[in-house]
Formats: sequence, C-alpha cells, structure tokens
Amino acid sequence: MNYANAAFAASYGLSSQLPESDRTEFVLSGRSNVGKSSLINRLCGRKNLARVSSTPGKTATINFYNLDTAWLVDLPGYGYAKVSAAERQRWDELINSYFDAGRRCALLLQLLDCRHAPSADDEQMMQYLQYHGIPFVAVLTKADKLKKSARAQTVEQFTKLCAGYGCQAVVLTSAENGEGIDQLRGLLEAALEEDNGGL
Repeated sequence: MNYANAAFAASYGLSSQLPESDRTEFVLSGRSNVGKSSLINRLCGRKNLARVSSTPGKTATINFYNLDTAWLVDLPGYGYAKVSAAERQRWDELINSYFDAGRRCALLLQLLDCRHAPSADDEQMMQYLQYHGIPFVAVLTKADKLKKSARAQTVEQFTKLCAGYGCQAVVLTSAENGEGIDQLRGLLEAALEEDNGGL
C-alpha cells in the first residue's frame, strides 16, 4: 500500500449510499475524540488528510480513504452523550449496515485511549466484533501521554482484557511521535496479503 498517496474518497451518512466493496477494507472504530483522525494522518504521513477536531462527535459519517489497493474506512465515533437519540440511532444503523453488507473487512483497528480503562461502549463494540467474527487489533492511542514506567503494565492489562473478545494484537501508538505506526502498518500489510490470497 502506498500510504503517501492516500486520498480522501467520500463520506456516506446513509447505509444506502455505501459503495460496493471492491477491494480490501481496513476499518477504524473508537469512541469520539479517541484520536482516529490523528492516527489516520500519522499512518499516511499526512497532516490534513483526515480533519482533526477537538469537538467530540465530529465524524458523523463513514469516511473512505483510498490506499490504492485497499480502502481505509473511518466509522463514526461512538459514546458521545451530547448527540440526539435520533442521531445516535442513525449512527448505529449506519455502522450495523456496514458490517451486515458482507464487506471485505480484512482487519478492524479498535482504538482505545491507553490512559483509561475501556468504557462500557468500548466493551460493547468489542463484544459486537467478537459476535460477528470481525478480526480486530486494539490500538492504544496517546502513548506519548503515558509515563514510561506505566507502559509495560498498561499493554499487559489491555492485552488480558481484549484477549477475551478475540483481539489479535495490542499496539501502543502515538500520533504525536509516530510510536507503533510501523508495527500497525505491518499488521495491515499482512492482513492485505492474506485477504488477497484468499480470492
């Protein structure tokens, strides 16, 4: 995959708008303000590929980014209370429709803030992934804000917790300094190769 040539393709706010799944897809999931946009920008080595906002709940659509041989798919952030019930229902319907459509999701990146235990919404999402057999890795964000002495213990705690949901790996990352990005790219490349080999 050529991350440097990554380009924003389109946003979809309704399930009926979603395009056909014509290639491998990598999906990003996480609560509002966990750092999905920042991770996308760091992963692709671009500053403004994904718009970063300090306002939680900003991504209310499914955003597709073109990686030449794959799609990077950014799901709406969940768990933000200041959103109407109708809007939350639309988000839920949109996310459910994405997975129910039998798309080529080779790997999902479940983003979790490394400084806090997974929220009830995070655990519900991981239960959903496990139930539907969706392969995922836990991406711990904001590692630069973690004390060095707490890093190993943090990874160990998340590994134990996430393993119960079928998580394949736990990666400590920082969009600020690039930590863990190469490891994440390696996981994506391996998943791409496996998906293409299965055609």
